Amino acid sequence: MSKKLNKEYQGFEQGPIRPPSEADSLLIRVTRNCPWNFCTFCPVYKGRKFSLRPKEHVILDIKMVHKYVKMLKQRIGSQGTIAPMVVQDVSNMVLPSEADAFYAALHWFAGGLESVFIQDANSLIIKPDDLIEILTCLRKCFPWIKRITSYARSHTIARISDQDLASIKNAGLNRIHIGLESGSDQVLKIVRKGSDKAMHIKAGQKVKKAGMELSEYVMPGLGGQALSEIHAIETADALNQINPDFIRLRTLAIPNRIPLYKDYQSGAFEKCSDLMTAKEIRLFIHKLDGITSTIKSDHILNLFQEIEGKLPQDKPKLLNILDSFLNMNPEKQCIYQAGRRLGIFHSMEDMDSPQKRKKAEIICKENNINTETVDRVIEDTMKRFI
Repeated sequence: MSKKLNKEYQGFEQGPIRPPSEADSLLIRVTRNCPWNFCTFCPVYKGRKFSLRPKEHVILDIKMVHKYVKMLKQRIGSQGTIAPMVVQDVSNMVLPSEADAFYAALHWFAGGLESVFIQDANSLIIKPDDLIEILTCLRKCFPWIKRITSYARSHTIARISDQDLASIKNAGLNRIHIGLESGSDQVLKIVRKGSDKAMHIKAGQKVKKAGMELSEYVMPGLGGQALSEIHAIETADALNQINPDFIRLRTLAIPNRIPLYKDYQSGAFEKCSDLMTAKEIRLFIHKLDGITSTIKSDHILNLFQEIEGKLPQDKPKLLNILDSFLNMNPEKQCIYQAGRRLGIFHSMEDMDSPQKRKKAEIICKENNINTETVDRVIEDTMKRFI
């Protein structure tokens, strides 16, 4: 290691977020923060400067984790686990400057050592050759890993050549997460996404052509009351042209610290109620056609986490879940909304449990949650999840 590199390297780094599906993954930080950072609905990275980490620093991170994974693997017992005393013995050997790498290795070990997530918001913005070298190092150090994934912006993907994308895939990156958010140009412009519908479609199709799995994120409610219908229809149309492997729902929340909050506070942006959002999601799913994507609602912000299935065969089941809620009377809808947001219900089926329903009813009564107040209470609850 050169003297200059030794001086600049600040040790192992991890960024602030990753997809829920990457909870057990090893997080390797290639960039810091977001190169765009203007999206009005996003609370992450605001006020933080974007930067590229030197490739050499990233590789040092990987090798440091590799050292501790190797030490842990050497101490696996006959049951395939490591005793707490053994973990303590290893931790006693860890240098203070390498503690973060050790804990990352330990977390990854507990999660099965199967997947790696490249951070932060748009890792593919680095030079393709540098990313390929990083991926090659990961595969060399951990030849058993099954999946390497990353966030990417459509704007960035659209500018990468098909040949470079194929090379990146061949080096080991086999899933990309893209924040589509909406397929409506009106919505995308208002929320300052930095991409339009055509660019989203182009980028998604390029990822699929390269042979990588593609997760597209959709944000129900992002169009507000005024653009709810066009948001649903245009987003479905964009996805029908992309046919991603996964469509992941992330319901809009408006914490005080995001730029959109000012418009919400002034009344310029009228937020959808849960009932409106449910109708929007139903229209969106209804308009999905001719694709084989898997829909997932794997986030705590979503009212219906059980909306999960493979298109086209599971489409009737997904619509039925939404219809079950929409066909309830307002009082029952209120009980479900409160019970779901407060962690009593995990699905619509939980409404059939007398014990759980009674608990939700009692909480509603004690906290004055009714058809007039439920959306305000839910909004305050959702802010705590951001």
